[in-house]
Amino acid sequence: MVLPMPVLPSARRSALRRRLLAWWDAGHRELPWRFPTGEADPYRVWISEVMLQQTQVAAVVPYYLRFLERFPTLEALAEASEDEVLARWSGLGYYARGRRLRAAAREMLARHGGVPRSREALAALPGFGPYTAGAVASIAFGLEEPCVDGNVARVLARLGCVEGAPEAPATRARLWALAAELVRGPRPGELNQALMDLGATVCGKAAPRCARCPVAPCCAARARGRERELPPARARRAPRRLEVACAVVVQGGRLLLERRPPGGLFGGLWELPGAEVAPGATAPAALAEALALRGLRVRVGKELARVERVLTHRRLALTAFRGSVARLPPPGGQLRLAAPEELPALALSAATRALVEALPASGRPAARRRIREEE
Repeated sequence: MVLPMPVLPSARRSALRRRLLAWWDAGHRELPWRFPTGEADPYRVWISEVMLQQTQVAAVVPYYLRFLERFPTLEALAEASEDEVLARWSGLGYYARGRRLRAAAREMLARHGGVPRSREALAALPGFGPYTAGAVASIAFGLEEPCVDGNVARVLARLGCVEGAPEAPATRARLWALAAELVRGPRPGELNQALMDLGATVCGKAAPRCARCPVAPCCAARARGRERELPPARARRAPRRLEVACAVVVQGGRLLLERRPPGGLFGGLWELPGAEVAPGATAPAALAEALALRGLRVRVGKELARVERVLTHRRLALTAFRGSVARLPPPGGQLRLAAPEELPALALSAATRALVEALPASGRPAARRRIREEE
């Protein structure tokens, strides 16, 4: 990439780099996707960076290990079906990441024979924004490429006393310019990871722990007493409440599922046939009407279970009702009947899994009841 004009005096840039790398060497976080210098596995670095987008490290670790157990290589991921990938992604949220991951794996093999070694080639792949391209290029291949996520943006805003919201175009450009300056030199991958760890563990949002910070003497915001002001807090909209009614239809010991459209919330995943309930509407009536419009005529009975989940921008409430149908449409397409033993391998959202688990025995497939009795 074309580097911007220098934004840091040479002596200060050298001091920041030296302190950051010394702090990294003294004891960085041990995580399963980190490797000794020069020994990184590009495929595993890429998987971790995609999973870490908008997801905390502690939540990612078990998913990362399970995902690699099923898809240990780029070839294994490229050959997998979308359902297989989404099933292993279930619970991580932002499911478009899983679909793009598989699409990128196929394109990597077809066009490059593996994970490409340049930022430009990486940036052209599905799901690769500037951050992911820079992270993989620097960590996996040792290229002098910056990568600025939320944690890094906060560190850089304080180090450079950069005004403005990090998401604003002018501020964003300034922060990326700072990152590009810092990453120039040996060990760019470790330098980027040191910035990430510093933001995650020391340079916190509300209460930066400056006494523990290796670059505190170089921090412009701290020198001016503004480390708690910068960057300004981002205004977040209140989560929107979303009520969804779901039909529990069991035939021959199998549970009826419907695939969601590819875009939007839980795109492409399987779920109990459902419908959003507008404020003031009656859930059973709204459910029956919406399913009839999709060619599924369900008689809606009593409520069986309810679960609630807080998502990034929504408060999701799922309510399950007993459903019966005189005749199901032919199998295939967006509907399927799933036996109990098939459910763990299907791409269901964590909310749907929780709802199925919350069903009373009378609302579950008969085979599932027998399994539970045997246990």
